[in-house]
Amino acid sequence: MLSRLRLFALMPALAVLLIACSPAADWRTASRAPAGIAPDPAETEEAVLQIYGADAWGWRGWFAIHTWIAAKRTGESAYTVYEVIGWRARGGRSVLRVARDAPDRYWFGERPVIIKDHRGPGVDALIDAVDRAARAYPWQREYRVFPGPNSNTFTAWVVAQVPALDVDLPFSAIGSGYVDRAAAARNPG
Repeated sequence: MLSRLRLFALMPALAVLLIACSPAADWRTASRAPAGIAPDPAETEEAVLQIYGADAWGWRGWFAIHTWIAAKRTGESAYTVYEVIGWRARGGRSVLRVARDAPDRYWFGERPVIIKDHRGPGVDALIDAVDRAARAYPWQREYRVFPGPNSNTFTAWVVAQVPALDVDLPFSAIGSGYVDRAAAARNPG
């Protein structure tokens, strides 16, 4: 009983700490500019497929990242970005977003890093496989920060469907294990 009281007493202090350490900036004004990491498609003839991660917005970034996939086929002049964005579900839309976009945009003020980079011969076939897997993502109308499905679940799903990507998502890709849990639930024992 005493430990429950201590835990209860610590909750307001934890809430104040999280609020105090959250960014002062508003997510609506946080940078979404390109980071300049991806090769310029106007100067890069070869196919490029990159998996990115950036710290999540606010205090969640202490623990978790947001992941996405960007690709351009040989000779293309723009990238296609594949990602899941949770707040799209609020309007009844699919959380899956597939669009021509800057591949390496800041994730609401957080600079992305490349988790995996594929270029050159054979990458067009990988991009085709990624596109098919992304469009077959089974949780297009669902989103939960924890335990998933979320943006990292999406990236993990694509990686599971396209093993040639040869990607190990970092531990901070919270929700990436949801794919394994969902598969285990469908195939118990």
